[in-house]
Amino acid sequence: MTAPRDTPASRRVRANGDGTVYQRKDSRWEAAGYVLAPGNTRKRIRVYGTTRKEALAKLTEKIAASNRGVPAPSAQGSLAAYLTYWLENVAVHQLRENTHTRYTAVARLYLIPGLGRKKLAKLTAKDVRTWLNQLRTTCQCCTRRLDSARDEPRCCAAGKCCSKQLSPLTLAYVHSVLKSALEHAVREEEIPRNVARNVRTGTPRPRRFEPLTTEEARAFLAATSNHRLNGLFELALRTGLRKGELLGLRWEDLDLIGGTVSIRRTLQRTTSSGLTALPTKTQSSERRIALPTPCLRSLEQHRSRQLQEREAAVESWQNSGYVFTRPNGAPIEGTTLTRHFTTLLRRARLRRIRFHDLRHSTATLLLEQGVELVVIKELLGHAHIGVTATVYAHVRLRLQRDAIDLLGRSLHSPAEAVNRPDEGDESPLRAAPVR
Repeated sequence: MTAPRDTPASRRVRANGDGTVYQRKDSRWEAAGYVLAPGNTRKRIRVYGTTRKEALAKLTEKIAASNRGVPAPSAQGSLAAYLTYWLENVAVHQLRENTHTRYTAVARLYLIPGLGRKKLAKLTAKDVRTWLNQLRTTCQCCTRRLDSARDEPRCCAAGKCCSKQLSPLTLAYVHSVLKSALEHAVREEEIPRNVARNVRTGTPRPRRFEPLTTEEARAFLAATSNHRLNGLFELALRTGLRKGELLGLRWEDLDLIGGTVSIRRTLQRTTSSGLTALPTKTQSSERRIALPTPCLRSLEQHRSRQLQEREAAVESWQNSGYVFTRPNGAPIEGTTLTRHFTTLLRRARLRRIRFHDLRHSTATLLLEQGVELVVIKELLGHAHIGVTATVYAHVRLRLQRDAIDLLGRSLHSPAEAVNRPDEGDESPLRAAPVR
């Protein structure tokens, strides 16, 4: 009986479902097998290696992922092609227009030039980390050739780099846009996982704000007393409403008898529609708040002034229905309000701050008066109380220090308090300032 010859390695029989492994004419090894595909279907894939063991290991990994219910990636195009598809067909229906415009700018300026040529299915966390590190240390004037468009070059074209790098907040925003795009690719089963989530960029330090002190707030209110938009500025400082929420108020939102105002919309300028009313920033931002008595008086005076302006304008009056308008009844631009605000700061001889810092001033002053954090959260319209606690953590720490000092004074015995020397001439010890 003739003994059977040994089967060549390239033709060894494998169990059903394990796939096949064979050597190609170019000496490489190829392994093929069926795995789970999007849509609960199965497709045949091929992997390659320099040795039989390497090709078999790659195939075994694909089949193991398939057995766990993870479909094989179907995205064969580049990241640039997918970003274009995501922005034009998905994000445009889920984001606000201004947010979509910012996402598009981020993709055009940073994502596509840096990672656009990478295959979506082959993008790795190492690719994202390397790109972010390069973006963090690269001068944007040189990379985007901004210096060549200037009348007088002062960076690369002049032979002297200005080292204009992205801020940590901008870098985190760019990273978040990439994560959002890849997250949708995972939901559509284009890729098995979001590799951008495995990259840590660090938590950027929050933007510092300079709220008004009590004395500065009084000086600001005194400077606005004779301004035609006195009611707006007083409402901003006493209630902490956002700029868009103030400009989007209609008379139908006000209940001057009951002393309340309902926040239902925000007025913003968009690229397609111009100055238009949009829903509030979040669902929690749509709220009803109580109005203080000084605001009620200011709003009554503002309504009387607006009726006089309407009678003077006659036919040129635009009946927009907004509470705060231009002298002809048209809605006010956000940039126009900022110019009025800057002029008032200069008139009151106050330091220059952002209009949004009036909102921070409201929360800071309320915290210093001992108002509960949950009340401030409802007043400002934050989605979660954690947002309020995080933004105003420095104020809470200062209040905690004052409370601890107060407790320490109360724990001194009466005899010790009598025998203690007068320390009025000595400056008290203070902890390091918390930022």
